[in-house]
Amino acid sequence: MPPTAIMRLLLLAFGLIAASPAAAQLRAIPAQPASESEALRGVEVFLVNEGEAPVSDAGPRALEVTATDGTRLMLERAPGPTRTVQPGGFVKARYVPVGIAGRAVPPSAAHAPAEAPASETTVQSSTGSSSAFIDRFEPHEPVYGVVGAGNAGGKLQVSFAFRPFDADAPLKLGNLRFAYTQTMFWALDLPSGPLSATNYAPEVYADMPLDETTKLALGYRHDSNGGGLLHSVDVNRIFARAEKSFDLGDDWRLDLAPQAWFYIGQTTVTPDLRDYFGYTSLSAAISQPEGLKLSLTGRGSFETGKGGAELFVSYPLTRLGGGVGFYIFGQAFTGYGEALDEYRRNRTRARIGIALTR
Repeated sequence: MPPTAIMRLLLLAFGLIAASPAAAQLRAIPAQPASESEALRGVEVFLVNEGEAPVSDAGPRALEVTATDGTRLMLERAPGPTRTVQPGGFVKARYVPVGIAGRAVPPSAAHAPAEAPASETTVQSSTGSSSAFIDRFEPHEPVYGVVGAGNAGGKLQVSFAFRPFDADAPLKLGNLRFAYTQTMFWALDLPSGPLSATNYAPEVYADMPLDETTKLALGYRHDSNGGGLLHSVDVNRIFARAEKSFDLGDDWRLDLAPQAWFYIGQTTVTPDLRDYFGYTSLSAAISQPEGLKLSLTGRGSFETGKGGAELFVSYPLTRLGGGVGFYIFGQAFTGYGEALDEYRRNRTRARIGIALTR
């Protein structure tokens, strides 16, 4: 055997001997993804210290896991901080697929969201059939219907975002989103229960991921009551938003989203609206998958001291049995501008109902 080959074997043996104690006491237990598409979002792996001494959570660089649908995936650990695991303890690490059934996946595809389907989805409907690029629709603001006591009335909201381009489209067009939110206020305390006010909010923005837990968004939003030339209450804003997610342990997550904006265009009918609407906001949400979620958003003006705050509380009814596919949902608002028609009035209202997204 050539001397160089002998030297390589000796170095390899020395490396295995040096690494084996830590490797032997740190066991990796991956969660099983449902499919390749789900794995592209990241696979959670528990690193359990089965030894009697603290050890670094570096863990294995690569793992193999079989998805529920039978796809065999090669996983590689995503970059992140290295922590110390105490004896009997564990930490969670995130792995991403780098190979599928022996076929290599380009690094850009391994860390990107699943691509949109190349063809539309068609289903039977009341018109015979309906078609859409379903996988391009995304939740935006919560979709819900709630009612309250007295003059709180009802509140209905529909909201969605749409991704017009593939995730891997050139010029970062895959980050572009069109969104629309419509909020309706239902005066249940009046005869015939008319809709007393409606907020319309179309927007377009770019959602730009920085890493696995951080995103930036830059866009334009128009808010209006649809009141026409003489009765319109509307604003146009250019906004910037940062979003950061924190792992709190035990599957709890904290999401923070500070946002700032400036107004564009002329507002002749309601020039003081910005004094009540403000220039900044902060959203904070704490949640557990398939469990409770609390979300609070506050906005306002530091100069005038006016603004508003809205609280959402939700819990999935699937956890209560029966396979019900929506959430029990609570909503409360205090301050100015819940309905644009009443932006100068300070209101406090609470309602409860159901939500389809949260």
